[in-house]
Amino acid sequence: MYSPQFTTAPSPDNTAAIDVIIAGCGPTGAMLAAELRLHGVRVLVLEKESEPVSYVRIVGLHIRSIELLAMRGLLERIRAHGRQRPAGGFFAAINKPAPQGLDSAHAYLLGIPQRVIVRLLEEHAVELGARVRHGCALAGFAQDDEGVTVELADGEQLRTRYLVGCDGARSAVRKLLGVGFPGEPSRTETLMGEMEVGVPQEEIAAKVAEVGQTEKRFWLRPVGERAYSVVVPAAGIGDRTVPPTLEEFRRQLRAIAGTDFGVHSPRWLSRFGDATRLAERYRVGRVLLAGDAAHIHPPTGGQGLNLGVQDAFNLGWKLAGQVRGWAPETLLDTYHAERHPVAAEVLDNTRAQMELHSPEPGPQALRRLLTELMDFDEVNRHLIEKITAIGIRYDFGEGPDLLGRRLPDMDVKHGRLYNLMHHGRGLLLDRTERLTVGGWSDRVDHLADPTTALDVPSVLLRPDGHVAWTGDDQRDLNAHLTRWFGNPAN
Repeated sequence: MYSPQFTTAPSPDNTAAIDVIIAGCGPTGAMLAAELRLHGVRVLVLEKESEPVSYVRIVGLHIRSIELLAMRGLLERIRAHGRQRPAGGFFAAINKPAPQGLDSAHAYLLGIPQRVIVRLLEEHAVELGARVRHGCALAGFAQDDEGVTVELADGEQLRTRYLVGCDGARSAVRKLLGVGFPGEPSRTETLMGEMEVGVPQEEIAAKVAEVGQTEKRFWLRPVGERAYSVVVPAAGIGDRTVPPTLEEFRRQLRAIAGTDFGVHSPRWLSRFGDATRLAERYRVGRVLLAGDAAHIHPPTGGQGLNLGVQDAFNLGWKLAGQVRGWAPETLLDTYHAERHPVAAEVLDNTRAQMELHSPEPGPQALRRLLTELMDFDEVNRHLIEKITAIGIRYDFGEGPDLLGRRLPDMDVKHGRLYNLMHHGRGLLLDRTERLTVGGWSDRVDHLADPTTALDVPSVLLRPDGHVAWTGDDQRDLNAHLTRWFGNPAN
């Protein structure tokens, strides 16, 4: 495996050969590693699996995640391996198209095999200088005032300044850290897989339309030549560590649809429940949690992978600032303050969606009512902005509505806004042409452009693309630069 040598100079007050160890090299861990490397942080990623997963599950990248990939210059590389489809039909699978004029240059869903997105993000992190060790499981750790000592399953010990658990729903880091994971256990279980079928497409479509009137956790959708994605309710709650059998699929298909469609030759088979849990804390000292290690919920709406990748974008530059020595004292704590409420909202909307999937008369009546309400543009827009995360507004205090929101991609003097953010730095968009980033120029870029299509004189963008300040007063700008990017360099 390619393992580049670090060439970055040691960070200030360094006490370890590694600045950050990340447990887990899924999409969240790989994205976080890349974000840290943009700032010269020395990163080691530990992945307990020796080989990539064998199945070809398709995952969907929502609008905000697509924007973030564009912000780092990754979108074209990843889009080449995916398939675009129109946005819409996300909330509880209610078949409504997206409202007109969504405020994004990337108002679509990008479907891509999960193992492909993991591979591409890992390759990106390695190209930036991250090290990844496969077949290395974290067995324990102990933290002190200076760093964290990590023990691997084979007894090897490593020293790092920070540890981030991106190691999934059964996170060893979270369990060892003793962070509570309250919520609800699974009440229902669903089988999902990809396989070939033995009946004509017309027969499948007719039966899916018939059963789908009352059973919303059921579908067969073509995913390639002869192959179908199959989703069907399970008979009960099984062991999620044990994949279902093809015979179990056949039995449940016959129970729900009256036919097993002649399914055969499975590519992969899995089961998922509707457990919903949220970590009580995202940070304890020098140990942090992100992705499924911090939150789990049913996959309805397709938000899970997206939520984790967005965690990584929020955390990366903040943790890098802490490592490099310029972060304000409270900056790292804003990771929990901002992302924990976002995850709580996602858990709530998935709870609501799961209720609307129930075949019981009450939930079906609510589903019919909501289907009518979604004909109103405001309702449809609100729900799709919630699912795709473009409606997020972080609480930065009092200010205009734009404060705390993400800024969409737009034309600027030198091309496109997101093309200026590939390096993960802050950015001042200055329409006044008289502001400066002064002693913060090592962390924040400055573009004087009076033609930028903004309704405010100037905006300060954080590295994750959220608006940290608007205005035209240099002293006020300096205060906000200090708030987010620390003291100016001498």
